[in-house]
Amino acid sequence: MPGPGEDAPTATYVAELLALGAATVGESGGRPMRARVRAAWRGARLAAPAYPVRCTPGDNLAVHVAVAHAPAGSALAVDVGDEDELGYWGEVLTTAAESRGLAGLVIDGGVRDTAALEAHGFPVFSTTIALRGASKARPGAVGLPADVGGVRVSAGDWLVGDGDGVAVVPAAALEDVLRAGRARADKEDAMFVALRQGRTTVELLGLDPSPVEGA
Repeated sequence: MPGPGEDAPTATYVAELLALGAATVGESGGRPMRARVRAAWRGARLAAPAYPVRCTPGDNLAVHVAVAHAPAGSALAVDVGDEDELGYWGEVLTTAAESRGLAGLVIDGGVRDTAALEAHGFPVFSTTIALRGASKARPGAVGLPADVGGVRVSAGDWLVGDGDGVAVVPAAALEDVLRAGRARADKEDAMFVALRQGRTTVELLGLDPSPVEGA
């Protein structure tokens, strides 16, 4: 059954994107975020439409506003500017986000309360863990495009995150990326079978070993 805020097609997209994973999506037309954006707790997995947020550096008022306004089933994609070593997100906002039916968080900045985030099972991807909190009074923007992890994210784009990182799928490219991802996954499955039968990656990938001394 679809979860809160999900219709049947959306739930199908979530399941397929999670099954493909961030690496395959990022190699199939998705846009990989910079490696600095990674899971805040081991095992975090996310596939959800994005709701972008832009903060004034050092302030998370826009994040609080976004939690109150973002559509159920969406995940926040947050740009905090050049002051990333603050805990812009923690257990309080996680609890608020869960009550609103939000699916997760991708933030180009710091979070805290990581044990609580894991206990909640709330998927969070961040650049760092930081203790000191942010102010809550300065301007920002919600629902407008934001640059997160080196990728421009617009409302309705898809965020796919797991232990490998985060990839962004533009909304208009979702079906194309899914088709390419399925084809890539099928090709890799066939390669795994061949490798177990004793063939080599040099052979299967058509690699030229001559530049490698001693080969």
